[in-house]
Amino acid sequence: MKVVLAHNFYQQAGGEDQVFADEGRLLESHGHTVVRFTVHNDAVESMGRLSLAVNTIWNRKIHARLRELFQRERPEVVHFQNTFPLISPAAYDAAVREGVAVVQELPNYRLLCANGLMFRDGKVCEDCLGRSFPWPGLVHRCYRGSLPATAVVTAMLAIHRAAGTWQNGVDAYIALTEFGKRKFIEGGLPGSKIAVKGNFVEPDPGVGSGQGGHAVFVGRLSPEKGVDTLLDAWSLLKSSWVANVPSLKILGDGPMAPLVREAAKVNPLVEWLGRRPMKDVLELVGEAAFLVCPSRWHETGGPKTVLEAFAKGTPVIASRLGIMQDVVEHGRTGLHFEAGNAADLAEQVRRMTDNAALRSEMRIAARREYETKYMAEQNYALLLHIYQRALAMSQLRRGRTAG
Repeated sequence: MKVVLAHNFYQQAGGEDQVFADEGRLLESHGHTVVRFTVHNDAVESMGRLSLAVNTIWNRKIHARLRELFQRERPEVVHFQNTFPLISPAAYDAAVREGVAVVQELPNYRLLCANGLMFRDGKVCEDCLGRSFPWPGLVHRCYRGSLPATAVVTAMLAIHRAAGTWQNGVDAYIALTEFGKRKFIEGGLPGSKIAVKGNFVEPDPGVGSGQGGHAVFVGRLSPEKGVDTLLDAWSLLKSSWVANVPSLKILGDGPMAPLVREAAKVNPLVEWLGRRPMKDVLELVGEAAFLVCPSRWHETGGPKTVLEAFAKGTPVIASRLGIMQDVVEHGRTGLHFEAGNAADLAEQVRRMTDNAALRSEMRIAARREYETKYMAEQNYALLLHIYQRALAMSQLRRGRTAG
């Protein structure tokens, strides 16, 4: 099978970029031909506001480029990771016109929410969920705190909802979890077109030692990731004078980096390591006693860092919120705490730290979770099935059009 993988890169690299790379390698390893089509948000810097607004809603140049690509390569399927803002929904029309089946991954909540997170003022927000015109996002300036920028995103969402783009322009959607699927159905996407396929970790990084004596956080340093809760918890641990409190190694960068830098200066238990190569990240995660995932938003899928922790046999302390309750099994592969509650997080850290037997059992269970759910082969079978469903839907649509 020949597949076009399409992705709009963000200015700051993230998990979606890694998934795009991983799925390309996975398909090629099974003999499929992969053609990559990418744009990068660095191009936004050279665009005027009007041009960016128009292209976010319907990018005519991308439409033409994709039609030419489809005519030249004749793929069976085009699989979109992220289309916002430069690829735009015009890409679906280009594929439909050239008889190419359309698959859209759902790595965030952009089709339901202006900021893509369903997170506002430090907590989960579903005010726009299911609305034909997501006006609350406009009122609260949810995209980058800007009324004009938010107006563009809400216009894109409203126009394409009214036009039926999300219903008719895509043959199959990929939600990363059952929880995510339910949210997208609530938001108006056709449930019959949404399949569930989580992320995976390949190659297998192997089991770590767990003997490093530290906890680890890996991710973007931003409010929705619960960075403030994380720092507050280690501040409580520092002041409690409890023996054997693990140090906290923070890997990542983002808008809250200054806060993390300051915390590392005043709390000897906190160390900020910034961005590190994946090899170093996996090594630190494997040596850690546990990984902390303190998210305060509805993650769309099991965060890649959690799956990498499982692959290394490292248990996870995660917020008791949304899909994290399903991905991390309390008492078996990790522990839960109340999202945003630093005292509860500190208590779960103490519980994990004080019970070596529990950590040992969880390490075995975490690794088994990876082996049964998050290895490449299982993921490939799911992906191929989704492509076949999309091809069937595409053929059905062409048959109706011809009739």
